[in-house]
Amino acid sequence: MNTTTSTNTTTTTSTETANPSAIAPTPSVWRAPELSMRWWPVFLRNLLVWRKLAIPSLIGNIAEPLIWLVAFGYGMGALVGQVAVDGVKVPYILFLASGSICMSAMNAASFEALYSAFSRMHVQKTWDGIMNAPVGLDDIVLAEMLWAAFKSIFTVTAILFVMLGLGISHSPKLVVAWLVLIGAGITFSSIALIFNALAKGYDFFTYYFTLFMTPMMFLSGVFFPLEQLPAAVKAVAAWLPLTNAVALVRPLFMDQWPADWWLHAAVLAVYAVAAFWLALALTRRRFRG
Repeated sequence: MNTTTSTNTTTTTSTETANPSAIAPTPSVWRAPELSMRWWPVFLRNLLVWRKLAIPSLIGNIAEPLIWLVAFGYGMGALVGQVAVDGVKVPYILFLASGSICMSAMNAASFEALYSAFSRMHVQKTWDGIMNAPVGLDDIVLAEMLWAAFKSIFTVTAILFVMLGLGISHSPKLVVAWLVLIGAGITFSSIALIFNALAKGYDFFTYYFTLFMTPMMFLSGVFFPLEQLPAAVKAVAAWLPLTNAVALVRPLFMDQWPADWWLHAAVLAVYAVAAFWLALALTRRRFRG
């Protein structure tokens, strides 16, 4: 009897040793992000690949927002004249420029975190190759988020210099606006990565652009003051990330400090943190499956 018991105990121990998953539960996809500086080589890899296409990328990213600015700013601006912002009359071109540069940050960050990130993750299998090195999935997602934010600020910086050349604003507070736009790029990159984790193909991103980005463009005070909206719509629009980005940037273009800046900054920060965590959890689940 002792020999049999010893044999069974040895067999059980050997089985547990050979199959660690039997005693080690699978970690939750919702666990805290496991980040390190290993995101930097992934970021640098994207930079080196993109460097060859920097000029065409720049032209493509700034052409559309500048067309919006010229067509609406100078065309419609000649009809509208001035717009009241918190009781202050400003030229429509200034009103539009301060909103459209936030929209450009959103578009550039979203495009990179959707189409380009999806290509590297799903089509080219670049992420799988990177994870053969000692780089974790969490670091890759962080690198993709920061890379999309970098592409966003690269675009808005170029647009900002064009606006300075056109004399739309010469406020010294534009430096602060530039920092706000970095935060906006991080926020929209994180949100877009949620849809990247859910996508089965490029067509899926149509839902994001049609149902999320396009309505937000027209409900966030980019083209007209929020006061023109019905009360119920205005209440919803006040909590959109683009609305809060515009609320921070527009006064800075007017050489003023934004009112309740801490509230708008907090909204963007909450969106960024929550969206990144959700995107990371969904990406973990996708790679686990």
